[in-house]
Amino acid sequence: MKLNYATAIAGLVLFAVTGCSKDKDAKTEARQENASKAAPTPPANAGLPAGVKPGSYEDWCDQHQVQKSLDTKCNPALVPAFKASGDWCKEHDLPESQCSCDPKNKPVRPPKT
Repeated sequence: MKLNYATAIAGLVLFAVTGCSKDKDAKTEARQENASKAAPTPPANAGLPAGVKPGSYEDWCDQHQVQKSLDTKCNPALVPAFKASGDWCKEHDLPESQCSCDPKNKPVRPPKT
């Protein structure tokens, strides 16, 4: 399963929109409000220098061998988005789409253009 940052955010938005209804009680609304405060959405270019396009050759963390824009070790603010989308390996504390549990999950640096 390959997941990019935009997909994770889109999933969160879809979850939030479809989860809303008029008949929710005050407790449910309070829990949702607290959850949204605890898990802020990072900016679209989280951790990237100005002018670097997410998914580009320049968007790469040599230390962790993943895109900087998806690197939860360098940018822990990304963790809630991955967890909320179900893309999380509890055993290794990484997004499942980046975890070595599945040998198909070997992130490859995009070519330099």
